[in-house]
Amino acid sequence: MTFLLLVLAITLIWTAVTGTFTLVNLLLGVAIAGLATLLIRGRIDRPHFGRRLWLATSLAFLFLYELALSASRVALLVMMPNLKKRLAPAIFAYPLIVKSDAEITLLANLVTLTPGTLSVDVSEDRKTLYIHALEMRDREAAIAAIRCGFEARIIEVFSQ
Repeated sequence: MTFLLLVLAITLIWTAVTGTFTLVNLLLGVAIAGLATLLIRGRIDRPHFGRRLWLATSLAFLFLYELALSASRVALLVMMPNLKKRLAPAIFAYPLIVKSDAEITLLANLVTLTPGTLSVDVSEDRKTLYIHALEMRDREAAIAAIRCGFEARIIEVFSQ
């Protein structure tokens, strides 16, 4: 049952991403979803798969929310007069809780894809992520926002 639900979900994502809701594209999506699901079948039948899928979906929705929020902030910042006075760019060190390469990469990409922030580098010991912020008034608030948002959800997804 889980296999069929996953194939259906991937097929719907495929058709949404391609933007073509034709029978041929739908069948191609089923074929791709079936192949992808067969390749990862060892990880699908685990007991916590449904919870992990829900947590990953929750992380995706959090990203979309943060994307919309920060895009509107950046747009308002750019449209206001006296841009130079309003900008407060900074590079700050973000202490990482996540440990694996996959978790660090996902966090760095989510930060980079959010308008107004950019992941610059990861320290050699993989304990610090350097982030450039377009407007940063409070370093601790920026760290807390990432820690309670993206990083907390990533830890939940990868701990299942």
